[in-house]
Amino acid sequence: MIFKPTSEDLAQLAGLGLDTERVQVQIDHFKQGFPKSHLEAAATPQNGGICVLDDKEIAHYEKQYKRLGKDKKILKFVPASGAATRMFKDLYSFASTYFGVSGNFDKEFPEVKEFLANIRTFAFWEDLKACMAASDLDIEDYLQRHDYSTIINFLLKEQYLGYGALPKGLLKFHRYGELTRTPLEEHIAEGAMYARSSDDTVHLHFTISPEHRRAFRRKLAEVRHRYEKSFGIKLRVSFSEQKHYTDIIAVDEQNNPLRDEDGRLIFRPGGHGALIENLNEQRADLIFIKNIDNVVPDWMKHTTVIYKQVIAGMLLELTQKTHEALRTLDGKPDQRTLKRIARFATDVLHITLPDKYDSRILHDLLNRPMRICGMVKNTGEPGGGPFYTVDTRGRHSLQIVESAQVNHNDPSQEAVFQASTHFNPVDLVCCTKNYHGRYFDLRKYVDPDTGFISKKSKGAQTLKSQELPGLWNGAMADWITLFVEVPVATFNPVKTVNDLLRKEHREG
Repeated sequence: MIFKPTSEDLAQLAGLGLDTERVQVQIDHFKQGFPKSHLEAAATPQNGGICVLDDKEIAHYEKQYKRLGKDKKILKFVPASGAATRMFKDLYSFASTYFGVSGNFDKEFPEVKEFLANIRTFAFWEDLKACMAASDLDIEDYLQRHDYSTIINFLLKEQYLGYGALPKGLLKFHRYGELTRTPLEEHIAEGAMYARSSDDTVHLHFTISPEHRRAFRRKLAEVRHRYEKSFGIKLRVSFSEQKHYTDIIAVDEQNNPLRDEDGRLIFRPGGHGALIENLNEQRADLIFIKNIDNVVPDWMKHTTVIYKQVIAGMLLELTQKTHEALRTLDGKPDQRTLKRIARFATDVLHITLPDKYDSRILHDLLNRPMRICGMVKNTGEPGGGPFYTVDTRGRHSLQIVESAQVNHNDPSQEAVFQASTHFNPVDLVCCTKNYHGRYFDLRKYVDPDTGFISKKSKGAQTLKSQELPGLWNGAMADWITLFVEVPVATFNPVKTVNDLLRKEHREG
């Protein structure tokens, strides 16, 4: 299908920063699909794909972080979610189907039973109680009468406490005596512990939805002084939103562009892979990336802080060595030196060299952004896994691969996928500057042949949507990538409200 826009369509595209050619590429992806990743082997500690550090190495890289990071600008980059609706999926389902004030719902709604049995222990309990009291309702009375739907509606609905419409970053997760913290605040506290620059400045950047910008700014203004004073830091917090020019056209099952009731083309956000544009705008020597909901109270932060420093120290050391190698390559080295640099590239950085290479090829392969990704042992949590792969151009590399990118109908590919022992908890540290001190254009290191297509119902219509290559999958596909094992204690995401009942999220 050839996309033939009307004059109104062209005006709409211009307003989004899109052009006909880009939309045509999107439609072609819908028609042809994305090629599945070709897995050569699971990256494991046994085959060297995942580095497992001993105590001596951990101590070494901790020291390297403090030494090499001393005068660096350090940034925490946090992809924050939109509304936390999915976190309360079970509560929404219950509230829409349970209309009684009594009865046994234990078997049908076990998650809701667990939530209600522990409702007084959540950090937002006092707010919920006060919210109902403002409407002259006593929450204890409603609990006693088993009028649970009313309680849940007060928690979720926007005209009340509004937790269903708020982003995860602004929900109260943890309790510290009489005080509480949101994920926004926990990331500030984390930043103070491992990501402060030498002048005690903590730089954080959150990607947010436009409708939540005011609420984030309001919360930041409310808590800024408290954290600056208690941690002895200066906070520099910035926000950005997904760029409209990364939006992707929606199509029907025949891959025809869909339109709304006003005849305008329907576009959808390009997914978290679109955030490579936001990351590309950041100016820092070292960038930590971690999801908004993977936070714990202070008493649990020790392991996270250590390993953040360790993988950052490792990255700084390897970046320094890589930049030294690049400067050597600029000077036309002899064959012996060339082979030494080649061994560093293959043995240390896991770069696959062609059979025949010269200093120019080696230079190009080393002169790329670099990242180290923490990997935890697979305990059944969803998430991308570490693999040795070969792409459509025959290039071999280490990649984080999602299940949706794998051809599970191919027994050999499925066997490789099942052999994976670790998964990616979104624990990355990145260097985005080259050896001249200039920033890479990260958009040049994206694999455009990766992406995801899904189907959704919209009324009586089936809508096909598409996501750009994931931020830590295809959007970083051409980076120098290393995997390091980190303890599972560093991974404590909150995907459902009941995850907050786990001991890792309780008061110490």
